[in-house]
Amino acid sequence: MTKWHIDKGKKVTGGRIHQYRKKKRFQRGSIPLLPEVGEEKKLIRRTRGGNEKVKIVKAQFVNVSDKGKTKRVKILDVLENPASPNYVRRNIITKGTVIKTELGEVRITSRPSQKGIVSGTLLE
Repeated sequence: MTKWHIDKGKKVTGGRIHQYRKKKRFQRGSIPLLPEVGEEKKLIRRTRGGNEKVKIVKAQFVNVSDKGKTKRVKILDVLENPASPNYVRRNIITKGTVIKTELGEVRITSRPSQKGIVSGTLLE
């Protein structure tokens, strides 16, 4: 189902706003994509101007930065998620999530559902 980024048809006073045109394609949005831990899977979506946006559906690896060096490490588990405690149970990765990797605990610094890549920094 499509999410529409348009006014809902009500004024501040409660009166109706009358529609003056049809819904347009550029007013469409989408439901949130919640990347999980699992076998790597990506989606490519067309954006305005014919550009493309890569979204991650499932991620298996994370790019971990520590003291100027970056390594690609396997994700083992989701430990903490500030967005929702339910996301920890469902193994969902968002920005700010603390995950367990082979190197230790890592905080995610990228937005996986927007950028198509999972990056993070090693916690001490």
